Parts: sequence; structure tokens; C-alpha cells
Amino acid sequence: MSYTCTECGYSCVKWLGRCPECQAWGTLEEKGATASSVKTKVKKSAGAKSITQVDSTLAVARKTYVDEFDRVLGGGIVPGGVILLSGEPGVGKSTLLLDVAARAAKFENTVLYVTGEESAGQVRLRADRTNALEENLLLAAETDLGSVLGMIEAENPDLLIVDSIQTLASSEVDGVPGGVTQVREVAAALIREAKSRSLSTVLVGHITKDGTIAGPRLLEHLVDVVCTFEGEKHSRLRMLRAIKNRFGPTDEVGCFDMAENGITSLEDPSGLFLSRSSGSTPPGTCLTVTQEGKRPLLVEVQSLVTESAAGQSRRSVSGVDSSRVAMMLAVLSQNISAVNFAKSDVFTATVGGAKLSEPASDLAICLSLASAALGSPLYAKFVAIGEISLSGEIRNVPNLGQRLSEAARLGMTRAIVARGALRNVAVPDGMVVRECEHIAQAVATVVKEKAKDPAAGQ
Repeated sequence: MSYTCTECGYSCVKWLGRCPECQAWGTLEEKGATASSVKTKVKKSAGAKSITQVDSTLAVARKTYVDEFDRVLGGGIVPGGVILLSGEPGVGKSTLLLDVAARAAKFENTVLYVTGEESAGQVRLRADRTNALEENLLLAAETDLGSVLGMIEAENPDLLIVDSIQTLASSEVDGVPGGVTQVREVAAALIREAKSRSLSTVLVGHITKDGTIAGPRLLEHLVDVVCTFEGEKHSRLRMLRAIKNRFGPTDEVGCFDMAENGITSLEDPSGLFLSRSSGSTPPGTCLTVTQEGKRPLLVEVQSLVTESAAGQSRRSVSGVDSSRVAMMLAVLSQNISAVNFAKSDVFTATVGGAKLSEPASDLAICLSLASAALGSPLYAKFVAIGEISLSGEIRNVPNLGQRLSEAARLGMTRAIVARGALRNVAVPDGMVVRECEHIAQAVATVVKEKAKDPAAGQ
């Protein structure tokens, strides 16, 4: 007799109120006793062969003609490869995969799109809206695994998309659809079919409350690629990341623009993160270059510092880490006597729904806060790149040359970096880069230069 967790598949010999693996309460259910020994029938095998005799051309990636999707996968979908795509409800997973299916079907590939969450009519309406109607795109609303396998046998598609795996169930296995047992069996059956037929397969997976993929962790080990589709619902930007990829890198990020008429690839997403391309710059605004995977992105940080009307000061952030902003406020208060945030409300946010998580944005956040507190605007074509220590020291960040090149490409003419950061780094033509050792020096440099330059901030 054993007890198995319905959330993660953890098994133990005695009942527990809380699963030690996923920390869920009341999810351990009693299972029948398993046989102590299993006799496996010996089958005739084709035998092993030298690895040098294996045909590597069978694993060449094929393009889906969705550029950002192919970028993340490492060039396209490998025949027989199985991709697991997860994301928040409503983020656009189905819209993305319908676009992938339509583009693949347009280039003489037979695509089978199986939906278990919507009717065929609902998918057709979305296809009409996103211009995803193709003759080679086959659509089926089905939740039975046997029927899906029968359709694969009859249609012999080049690409299979299942939306989602939690909605499929096998009549030969006990358990409700979406349960651990059903998900494990359905995934294993589809993966066997994909490998035996060299059928490229994309499976959509639900996520739990804490953002992890629902179902047993075994599912992530079985598939070849695990991708997450991210984005704020109030923002048009969507990002595709690969957290596991047997055929390519895991540090690439695909950017998409979610609009009313569908989803499109974004080769240059920096425009979504800027509030202006020219004109005057208000106090509290500073630009930085962050990196999402290998891709540099120009992001605008805005801060507002006002006198607190209540007895307790407020701190509000959006798109940046609240603890990081609190640390920057403490560093500024400690090192710059002209600013004092003790009796001020502070608001810091990014433009366009961008998220700043790496330390390279510290200097831009500090200069944004100092600019707002002093009421002195920064240059409109100015970027700040650097990490700030607790002592106020500015530290260098990786890939500085690539960041400066991206800033120069988008019209930036001035930058501040850490002292010594330009060693072995080529400064782009037309860009003036200043090296500063301390945050107080950086603030004094910007304010001093602006006092000499009446056109600063314009």
C-alpha cells in the first residue's frame, strides 16, 4: 500500500497531511499495492550500432517561419522533438501556437491542431481575426487520447499541437483529466508517437498558483524543450523563454507584440519601453540598457518624489524590484547630502511594462531618483549602465560593449559607466562615455554638466 500526491506524483508508504515535495495540503491519496517484482518479456531488437553510423540529418531543425519562435528553439522545431509550452492564463499561448500552425501549414506542412479547451468554432473565430486560415491546417476539438492517436494515424501530420495536455484523458487509465496519472500516461503516449513517426509536437501545459508547470515533474524530464510564455496583461509585450532545450541554447529570448489582430514577432522591442524619442526630458527620467538572454533592450525608468502628506512615507514600484529600490534610496541618502527621502513619497516605474531584474539597472534607478529629488532633468539621449554597491561604488557589468552599441543604434549620444569599464571595449562612434567611480561623482557629473549646457534635457 502506498500514498501518491495528486499534484506532483510524490509517493510514500504512509499518509501525510502535507506533501514533502510540493508542500500541498491534503493531496496524498491511497494507491493499491504494487508488485514486488515484474517479469519483462524479452523482445527481438534491431540492436545497437556505432554512433558514427547514426544519420544526423534526421534531427535537422525545420523553420516554423515565426522568427522569434525559431530563435528561442535554436533554428526551428526538430522532427520528433516534443516542446512543452506553459504560461499564465490569457497570456496568449493559444494565439501564438495558432500563428505558428498557420505559418507552418502555409509552406506545405500538414499541421494537426487539437484543442480540448475550446470548440472548433471558437478557434475558427480567432483564426479569422488573426488571419490564420490555411488549407493544410487541420483542426479538431477532442479530449480522448485514443481519438487523437487515431487522427495522427489517419492524417500523418508534420506538426502536432495539443492545447492543452491537461484536457486529454485515456479511457484505459484511472483518474480524472489533468490528474497526475492521466497526464503521465497521455504525455508518454504522445511522446512515443512523436519519436516513432519523427512528428514534431507542441504540448501546452497549465501552471500552478506559484507559476510552476502543473502535473508531475516527470513531464518536464520527458520532453525535449520546456518554454514559458510571459507578459503582463496590460502590456503588449510578450516574451518566450526556453528553460530547457536539448537542441539549442537556453539564454535566447523571443519578443512578441500582442495586438487585436494577432501576435507578431518583434525584432526591435525597445520602442515599447520608451515614452518619447525626442523632445524635452522631465526630471526623474533615465534610460538604461538591460539584457534579456543575449538581447539588449533599452528601457526607460521614471521616478517621482513628492512631499508626504501623511505621517508615513510611501514607497511604490512597478517593473523594478522593491527591495532594490529601497537599497538605492538608502545609498543616495547616505552619500548625497542634497537629497533626503525620509519625509517623501517615492514612486518608481518602468515604461511599457518592462521588468528590470539585473543589477546593471542600479545606476539608472539611482540617477532617476536623484533627478526627481533635485528637480533636475537628465539628458534626453543619455544612458546609465552600472551596478551600485552598498557603499555607493559603481561596478562594471557584463557585455558592456553590446549594451553601448544598442544604445548608440537607438540614437543615444551620452553614457555613464563604472571606472575602468571601457578597458578593451570599443566605444561607438558619436557617443561620449564618462567613467565614474562613485554614485556621488556620477550625480555631480550629470548636474555639473547640465549647469554648463543650457540645452541639456532637450
